[in-house]
Amino acid sequence: MNDALNTKIGIIGLGIMGGGMADNFLKKGFRVSVWNRTAKVAEPFVAKGAKLMANPKDVALSADVIFEVTANDESSRAVWMSPDGILAGADKKKILIASATLSVSWIDELIALSTQKGFQFCDIPLTGGRIGAQSGTLTLLGGGDPLIFRELQPVFDAIAKKVIHFGSAGKGTRYKLILNFMQALHIVGFGAAMKMAKAHNMDLEKVADALVERPGGVITKIARDRYFKDDDPVTFSIEWIVKDLTYAKQYAGDLDTPLLDDVLDVYTKALSRGNGYKDWAGVNRLEE
Repeated sequence: MNDALNTKIGIIGLGIMGGGMADNFLKKGFRVSVWNRTAKVAEPFVAKGAKLMANPKDVALSADVIFEVTANDESSRAVWMSPDGILAGADKKKILIASATLSVSWIDELIALSTQKGFQFCDIPLTGGRIGAQSGTLTLLGGGDPLIFRELQPVFDAIAKKVIHFGSAGKGTRYKLILNFMQALHIVGFGAAMKMAKAHNMDLEKVADALVERPGGVITKIARDRYFKDDDPVTFSIEWIVKDLTYAKQYAGDLDTPLLDDVLDVYTKALSRGNGYKDWAGVNRLEE
């Protein structure tokens, strides 16, 4: 796309991630059409210049590149497959992108449907959380034709600092499920380490700060910060990590996954106690 700003962008789903993407496309001068299940959520974006469409089909009809950023398989299936869904408004010239974190079974079904119709389809889940979405510094985790990724690089530059291409369509989703399992494991592991420190009367802040240094990493710092203070806003909820870990378990199939099972159990118990709306990195506070 030699003149990226002439590329018309469609965003379906204006939650934390989709909303941040829409905002950055608008800031960079793209023409953006949007749809959200709750229309009121779209009002701030319309005020900034986005065009609110009646349904996902109309977004697909109006845009060149369509991003779906809904919550789960159920919502994704609805916006793709309904009579007024994305596939009903798509054609072979448009580029269709699933950026929600979905199950492997559904993404593979969607790939097959798109392929049968001759559509250009990529799965490009996102990582970087609320801050990455708002600041335009997401990392895009892609699967699909590499030629499409090269063509879309100027578009991606408006919302992301990095694009990692994992191979054919479906590989982005597979990586995202692995990633979220590993990140959740790290958070729960941090909590287990802090339990040991607390049981032996260690200075918990010093222990936590040292863990941020070694083994270190962004997730360790997030786990440390949420351990001591339950800050708002929520970047990613316990409800959604349970969904992602459940999809990861399905993806694992017959593999023996004791660590995944244990982590999913921790988060499922937190969810069952009414904490689904709380931040996933604060799960260790709920264990205290």
